[in-house]
Amino acid sequence: MMQRVELEIDRLIKEIDYDEVTRLFKMLSGGKRLRAKLILKIAPEHEKAPLLAAIVELIHGASLLHDDVIDEALTRRGVSSVNATEGSKTAVMLGDVLYSKAFTELVSFEPEVARVVARSVTELSKGEMMDVKMADSFNFDEKKYLDMLYLKTATLIEAASIASALLVGKDSAKYGVYGRNLGLSFQIIDDILDITADAATMGKPTMHDFVEGKCTLPYIYLYEALNEEDRKRLQSSHAKSIDAAEVEWIKSKMGQHKTIEKSFKLARKLSSEAMNAVKDDEALVEILQTMIKRNY
Repeated sequence: MMQRVELEIDRLIKEIDYDEVTRLFKMLSGGKRLRAKLILKIAPEHEKAPLLAAIVELIHGASLLHDDVIDEALTRRGVSSVNATEGSKTAVMLGDVLYSKAFTELVSFEPEVARVVARSVTELSKGEMMDVKMADSFNFDEKKYLDMLYLKTATLIEAASIASALLVGKDSAKYGVYGRNLGLSFQIIDDILDITADAATMGKPTMHDFVEGKCTLPYIYLYEALNEEDRKRLQSSHAKSIDAAEVEWIKSKMGQHKTIEKSFKLARKLSSEAMNAVKDDEALVEILQTMIKRNY
């Protein structure tokens, strides 16, 4: 089934009818195709499921292109980003082309299905703006961070789950809970790995998020646990390159106050809620179990 999705993606790119887009798109690493896999598992027999999956993957690819430009990221999934090799203008324009093509194809679906996906793109873009704004200063508000995380990361996964459930007449509310919580828990685990995994595993330097100005849950929980003097020290390291000694200090304080474990506990809670929503669907439960077992 995933082969059909890849064929649909290839077809959509060829229909754009511009060799430069075809060349640039080949530079993008396919990634996990999580959203496509969800659609195929929720609506495996529906003839338009591969097309919906391809559309969602184009949207996801476009959002990553724009994200890399905003973050000035030099790599994506361990290889050079498009903005690094081709320039930011080209990366933004390629993202715009992918968004436009996705929406062109989306109108062939029933209005309710199309509306769910289209709305999620607006939410995703709003989440990106919130993320950029929040990086201006040290954020220690857990709710504010989770709200942004939902919009930026979880909403498209939620939309993929709801839209595919609508295709086949399943309970879209339950699948929406699944997609939302999967997206949130998946990103929380990624936030943890940004701190605990080595650069080779993540395809970016350790603690890259904090250097870029992002205060993820382990830092928010650490701030809550520190005394006033240590809070000031943590804030003074925010959004700048820090030396090995400062990295070690932050990690030691996280170990002392178990902020990684606290973050993982929330990811597990969200994951459990997602499992309960679709407990009779073994394939979807397996996706969650695999995700939550990633080493941290």
